[in-house]
Amino acid sequence: MRRITTTAMALAAACMTLASAAFATPVPNSAVVHTRVFDDCPISILTVNNSFPALVSIDDQNQLPQPFCAGFANLHTWRFSTDGANDLQFLNEDTFEFSCEVVLNGVGEGGLNLAPWWGPQADGLMNIRTTDGEIACFGGRMPFFSFTGSFGLLYVNNTPIMCGISYFPNGLSGVSPAQVIYSIRYNAINYSSGLLNFDQGNPAENPPHGLWGALTPWYAGGHMKMFAFPAGSPHGIKGEWRNIQYTAGPTPTKKSSWHELKKLYR
Repeated sequence: MRRITTTAMALAAACMTLASAAFATPVPNSAVVHTRVFDDCPISILTVNNSFPALVSIDDQNQLPQPFCAGFANLHTWRFSTDGANDLQFLNEDTFEFSCEVVLNGVGEGGLNLAPWWGPQADGLMNIRTTDGEIACFGGRMPFFSFTGSFGLLYVNNTPIMCGISYFPNGLSGVSPAQVIYSIRYNAINYSSGLLNFDQGNPAENPPHGLWGALTPWYAGGHMKMFAFPAGSPHGIKGEWRNIQYTAGPTPTKKSSWHELKKLYR
């Protein structure tokens, strides 16, 4: 298990007796990169460096102007894995936290994923956009939150930003839904969404996927889009995810274990 990287999980660990806790969540040891999930610019030059967990780097450069590229974007993702070949499938009841330093340089957007079973590559985004600096979390099963709207926070191209997502399944019910915390550290200042509740999933899809959480299965990792629409000159984007940290959470030995943590965010 890698070191805990945010205050939320550190406080949670302090509330537990780790020696007697059961670990249900698999601990990843590698990453799988998926290139050209969207491929609106198939002539672009793509360079990938998967040196997980120190670095995952995806560099997508288009050397020719339109009309050789048309449409929206090229989408590339990476996912946590336990074998280096297959995406790790998390369960609705798994507790998991991950974080890393993200740098985006170019024209596009990227960040982290908490992706749902029906959109394991393209949905569930902690999204940083280089063109206007917007930082927001949305899509899939993720509760919406805007760091730009809440704090006026804007990303500046080619600067490092620490990003993290913490998922707490809780009771997976209407009275105790799963919750998430989105965390940002930028220019030496910490920002947090606080605890956000998941809403109810589609009852017609349970079983097998569950309700009141990220659902089964869900996937975690990072994403990047190289926008295909800038016209008149070559363009591209390079995304880097540095020093990737992750913690597979223990199952609390007492029902009140997470309670003290949550009081801090009320």
